Amino acid sequence: MSRTKKEFADFTILIEKAQELGAADAKVIPAADIVVEDRVPLKCRAGCKSYGTKLTCPPYVPTPDEFRKILSEYRYALLVKFISPAVAEPDVICSIYKYWLDPAAPADKKEQATKFWQDHFNGTGTFAPMMLELERTAFNAGNPFALAFVNGSCRLCETCNVKAGICVHPTQARIPEHAVGINMVKTAEKAGMPIRFPVQGHPELMALLLID
Repeated sequence: MSRTKKEFADFTILIEKAQELGAADAKVIPAADIVVEDRVPLKCRAGCKSYGTKLTCPPYVPTPDEFRKILSEYRYALLVKFISPAVAEPDVICSIYKYWLDPAAPADKKEQATKFWQDHFNGTGTFAPMMLELERTAFNAGNPFALAFVNGSCRLCETCNVKAGICVHPTQARIPEHAVGINMVKTAEKAGMPIRFPVQGHPELMALLLID
């Protein structure tokens, strides 16, 4: 079997595996179609409470420039779409972080925002393990440098071992796509499987697996 035919056979295995694990959609794209922008990690610095507190987040991960060089060594990627079970009213989701974290937020809005995040975290806890399983599947199908990226910051430890600079779960911890500059909204749209943004109803989440 030629390498090209083998690749397509492997891709079928990965897509079927993603669907079997509960993904809403999955598609293999050229790695060159992944959109990387310098501005994306800026949102980590100016809008995410995990910035600097986790080894899988900036500033401890490759910069967009560093990631572009890494990405150029890959040929394909598997895009995986998940649906969060959480849902919030439009007037809450539009300021979800404010209502969740601001002590002065109206009590009813804070309650709704807290419930949203509880439902989201409880319902999406299996997504990272799914990506690890897809990584393992790709590895065993002949892709030794297959590497998963996940949606959202790592949740393996209550407090990350940042001071020591050594991850205590290196086989399980993975980097969020946006942390290295991937614009998932543009990448998903380019791949023909767009995600709704701004969020309406249940959030649509994207994860990515690099395939060598």
